[in-house]
Amino acid sequence: MPAKQLVLSFLVALVVPMVAARAQTPMNGFVCGALNPPGQFGPYDYRTVPPDVRHKVEDYHFTPLVESTKGGATGATAGGDIDYTLRAFPNNPRALLAVARYAERMKTERPSGLRFPTECYFERAIRFTPDDGMPHLLYASYLKERKRLAEARGQLDEAERLRGEPTNFDFDYNLGLMYFDVGSYDKSLEAAKRAYALGAPLPALMRKLKSAGKWTE
Repeated sequence: MPAKQLVLSFLVALVVPMVAARAQTPMNGFVCGALNPPGQFGPYDYRTVPPDVRHKVEDYHFTPLVESTKGGATGATAGGDIDYTLRAFPNNPRALLAVARYAERMKTERPSGLRFPTECYFERAIRFTPDDGMPHLLYASYLKERKRLAEARGQLDEAERLRGEPTNFDFDYNLGLMYFDVGSYDKSLEAAKRAYALGAPLPALMRKLKSAGKWTE
């Protein structure tokens, strides 16, 4: 075989498995699936998706009943509709919260209707929009509820790194609450200061820090 053809064959053999690996990312022993398999609607970045595209999904699949996880819009349970929403919009914050609530309600990490284990939906969101800090923040909450505090802190650090320059207090306020809950009080205070500087009217975070002796004026 000519040298040029041999190099080309080697590159093909090397690249194809790498592409497949990115599409099927292993996570804690399971595979979280390709983001855009043939025939799927989307995926779209929820931060920039046009309103008409958003409504095509949410009006029919992510209804208030589905978001509450108490029932489905196109099936008996919420699972199928939450799954459809998160495959269309992997970084939809409300749907990520809903998939975590659904797992808690059903007392299993792979409830009926979900194509992947619950944790995969956070991995898919992070893989799809690696510049979005919100999936990291929500994943940290998921991990914290499961007592995986070191992992939760790692996700919070990544959320803080990606925060950019928020124009409202919501992100930093919730970041501060989460840092407090995992015992990172200095980080909690930093986030709290930013949130209150942006006009956060909510006193709970300040009270938590004061009760722990961590608040400074």
